Amino acid sequence: MSAIKSSEKPNVFIQINNINLVFETSSDLFSPNAPDKGTLAMLNLADFENKSKILDLGCGWGLTGIYAAKLIGEENVFMSDISERAVEISKKNALLNNVQGVTVIQSDGFKEINEKDFSLILSNPPYHTDFSVAKHFIEKGFNRLTVGGELIMVTKRREWYKNKLVSVFGGTKITESGGYFIFTAQKRNNNYAKSVKI
Repeated sequence: MSAIKSSEKPNVFIQINNINLVFETSSDLFSPNAPDKGTLAMLNLADFENKSKILDLGCGWGLTGIYAAKLIGEENVFMSDISERAVEISKKNALLNNVQGVTVIQSDGFKEINEKDFSLILSNPPYHTDFSVAKHFIEKGFNRLTVGGELIMVTKRREWYKNKLVSVFGGTKITESGGYFIFTAQKRNNNYAKSVKI
């Protein structure tokens, strides 16, 4: 057995809705010591029933996608991150949790993702930067969803996300939990609600 690299963290054990999960994390990834509270709030709210194809967009060390795989089957889950390290750790964690059939892709947003027709896209985008990443996630995410599919995002910023999601999807449900805002937007048809970009 090889020694743990200096950037790797010991296993993190998590139980969500009676599902036991174990993760290796890394100090160079987001929230390395424990699950991010925003992500947990999003997972608590997300409805995975009747979802046939899910994307964990910006997967980090893989919590969202691996949890989804336990609920709807590993072959129905795609995970992506811009970070090569995140992809490497997520693949390890899929194996650790016996869902190695998930698809993990290194991609800057949707650039390397060829899949379409997602019924659910979940994301905890980087909200301490400008809004360019979130703008890409929302606009391109809309185009990758089936009609009736949902985009769920969790952030600490409310107004910009609300306005952007309304401009693209035509509306969004906002739930506040522990200082986070969880946005649920459903794709009602194939056209953006407004042509004006915010």
